[in-house]
Amino acid sequence: MAKKKAKTKTTRPARPAEQTGTHPHRVRALLEKLDASYPAAECELLHKNPFQLLVSTILSAQCTDERVNQVTRTLFQKYTSPAAFAYANPRELEQDIRPTGFFRNKTKSIMGASKKIVEEFGGKVPRTMDELLMLPGVARKTANVVLGTAFGIASGVVVDTHVMRLSERLDLSKQRDPKKIEQDLMQVLPEDRWILFSHQLIWHGRRVCAARKPRCVECSLKEICYSKDKTA
Repeated sequence: MAKKKAKTKTTRPARPAEQTGTHPHRVRALLEKLDASYPAAECELLHKNPFQLLVSTILSAQCTDERVNQVTRTLFQKYTSPAAFAYANPRELEQDIRPTGFFRNKTKSIMGASKKIVEEFGGKVPRTMDELLMLPGVARKTANVVLGTAFGIASGVVVDTHVMRLSERLDLSKQRDPKKIEQDLMQVLPEDRWILFSHQLIWHGRRVCAARKPRCVECSLKEICYSKDKTA
């Protein structure tokens, strides 16, 4: 009786080091492709000043920017200053921001941050990470959005759900904690790219690299992406 030949496993050839992970050559190629696809990427929260951006960013937690912009279109006409928010009727403000979700907690954060800005910062949004983190409801993500977008200060990298997902898919970080992901990104990215990079990755996550059905065929990064989630 003839013996069956043992099946041999085929393995993919290893990628050259410069094409993997956070190697400088790969990071440079990634940034070049993002520049080509999203040269004008910017924050999509509509605002006219740093304080409006702060409020909008607090509202954007677990909510789309589109919905936040719909709410703030009338919200900022009704509450025109930090003092107006600080001493608002909380029940009324809750109803005004209700469509953004988690409206009770967001009301506490907005009113608390506004009151601290009025009473301790002369009505002006502070321009340092340490001072912003003193405001109720403000963590590093919100502080980085305000510092980067409103003041052009690169104090870190904004890490939202899109940046978290894409950082893993692109093998830029193996961490799950936003603070640790931010530290990894700050290590591999040039400091002068921290602000733009987060905008570009957020735009890419919203437009192409979706959580459930990434449109890999349309992706400008597909040649340097080897995520297990790839659909092409």
